[in-house]
Amino acid sequence: MKDNILVIGGTGKTGRRVVEGLNELGHNVRVGTRSANPSFDWDKPETFAPALRGMDKAYIVYYPDLAVPGAKEAIKKLTETALKEGLEKVVLLSGKGETEAEACEEIVANSGLNYTLVRASWFNQNFSEGAFLDFILAGHVALPMPEAEIPFVDANDIAEVVTKVLIDDAYNGKTITVTGPRKMTFEEIVAEMAKGIGKEIVYQPITIEEFKAGMKDAGLPDSYVWLFGYLFKEVLGNPDNQVVSDDVEKVLGRKATDFREYVQKTVATGVWNQSMPQSI
Repeated sequence: MKDNILVIGGTGKTGRRVVEGLNELGHNVRVGTRSANPSFDWDKPETFAPALRGMDKAYIVYYPDLAVPGAKEAIKKLTETALKEGLEKVVLLSGKGETEAEACEEIVANSGLNYTLVRASWFNQNFSEGAFLDFILAGHVALPMPEAEIPFVDANDIAEVVTKVLIDDAYNGKTITVTGPRKMTFEEIVAEMAKGIGKEIVYQPITIEEFKAGMKDAGLPDSYVWLFGYLFKEVLGNPDNQVVSDDVEKVLGRKATDFREYVQKTVATGVWNQSMPQSI
């Protein structure tokens, strides 16, 4: 049986991969973005019902993060709307070790919908598709929390897990924790990338306050400065977030992607061979 599935954030890191996986399996996929028709916009709750209408299931990714103010209210409104529109199930992407994200998980769990929660560690793709790409291009990675040992997870693994639990009701009511197969410090991660790319990349430990000040100097909004400060201090500083899970292997029947494999695949794309803009 083929499902009608809404993928919220269907052009993002995990969303576009989930869309690809579901399409390959022959499901009917609706991408939930502001530019889609019907449109989906987290800041406009009136878009929720049209986007959910006619759908059987939904993958929920809240942007920029479940920790930000307003996330709980938005998730509550979305799940209430999903229930009214007759959805059978939702899968929520959550953050491993995030207290605020767990509050959103509770809302989903108590919504009356079938659900699966997927808690993810930090993404490998932050270094190739996200916030830290410019650091790699510049050959200088200045980040706080040098002592944190993080089981970075590959976005492809997350997407495969999400795709599986979306269409398999055996995972209803369960929480799946997705991590990479080993813990690594930022210094180890940078060394792995430098070796794979074949260029010198320096890791410089800085304080969280120095990192936040740099973000402010770069003109980033206060909400983003707060969010990154929270993610570093509260999430990476949480011992629970530095634990390796074997849930990827349990769900997919294969080991989680190692960071070294991610580096090899990313080198082949050429994304790390770009030139930095002259203004940086």
